[in-house]
Amino acid sequence: MDGFDAERYSRQTRFGPLGVEGQARLAAGRVAVVGCGALGSVAALALARAGVGFLRIIDRDVPEPSNLPRQVLFDEADVATGIPKAVAATGHLCRINSALRVEPAVVDLVAGNAESLLADVDVIVDGSDNFEARFLVNEVACRRGIPWVYGGAIGAEGRVMTIVPGRTACLRCLVPEPPPPGSLPTCDTAGIIGSAALVVGAVEAAEVIKLLAAGPASTGGRMLVCDLWENAWRSVDMTPLAAAGCPTCRAGDTPWLEGRSGGQPTALCGRDAVQVPAAAGTAVDLEALAARLAGVAKVTANSWMVRAELVDGIRISVFADGRAIVSGTREESRARAIVSRYVGA
Repeated sequence: MDGFDAERYSRQTRFGPLGVEGQARLAAGRVAVVGCGALGSVAALALARAGVGFLRIIDRDVPEPSNLPRQVLFDEADVATGIPKAVAATGHLCRINSALRVEPAVVDLVAGNAESLLADVDVIVDGSDNFEARFLVNEVACRRGIPWVYGGAIGAEGRVMTIVPGRTACLRCLVPEPPPPGSLPTCDTAGIIGSAALVVGAVEAAEVIKLLAAGPASTGGRMLVCDLWENAWRSVDMTPLAAAGCPTCRAGDTPWLEGRSGGQPTALCGRDAVQVPAAAGTAVDLEALAARLAGVAKVTANSWMVRAELVDGIRISVFADGRAIVSGTREESRARAIVSRYVGA
C-alpha cells in the first residue's frame, strides 16, 4: 500500500498517539497472522480495516459450521464451498480494503517452513490453536528479532501478551515446556463464547497497531488477563520472567525449529478431527489422488485440497503439501491408519 487515503482514515489520524505519521507506518507495515480461526480472523479483520498494508494469512484448515459463532471472517457460503480458510479470508479482506495486499498460505506452520513464512514481516500475530505453532513463532521471532503478539481464549476467558525479543519475556519464559496432552481445557471440553474471541483478537490487533505505529517501546512487558463472565480484568507484570530469561531468548536454543520437538498427529481444537503431518519432502498430486479415491468415496477437489467422504462419518481432506485432516475421530492412531490406507503416506 503506497501511502493511504486520508479521508478514509481521518477518524484514526485524529487520535493523537497515532496521527498521520503513525497511519503512514501502518500502510507500510507487514504482518503475518498465524491461524485464521477465532482470534486470527478478528485480528486480520481489524488490521485490514485499520489500514495495515500487507497481511500474510497462514492457516491449515477449512471452514466448518462450528466455526461460525466466533470466526468472523467466514459465512455459510465459505463452509459450503469448502475452500481453505486462508483463501476465503483473502477474498473477504480484499473486498473490505482494496488497497490491502493479502497473501494466503494454505499450509501448516512447521519447522521446515516457519522462517520462510515469518522472517520478512514486521509483526507476527498468534491466532493458532496449538502450542507447537506458538513455540515455532516464538523461536523465529527471537532468532530474527521480530515482535509478536500471543493470544489465547477459552470459555469466557482470554489473555494477550506482546513479546519484544531482547526486551520482554518470551513464550518459553512463560511456558518452559508445552503442557501434556489433556492437561488443559480446550474448546471441546470447556467451550468458548464468541465474545471472548472478539475481545482477545481486538486487543491483539491493537497491540500490532501500537508496534507498527509507535514502535516496540510502546507496548510489552505485561500480560492482559480477562474473564468476561465475571467482568474481571487484570494486568500481570512479566518483568521478573524477562529478567530471568530462558534458553531460547538468552541462549538461542530452538528445539522446535530444529525438529527436536513436535511433528506428531494433532487433535484440532473445537473439532472432532485430527491433523496427520506429512513426511519430510512429501508433495501430493491432487488430481491423481482425486481420481484414485473416486472409486471408493464421494470426492470433491480444488486447487488446494482433495476431500473424500468415507464410511462411518469419516472424512479425509488431503492438502498439496502432503498433510491430511481426518474428521470424525479424535483418535490419533486411527487417523494415521486412515491416511495410510487411503493416501498411502
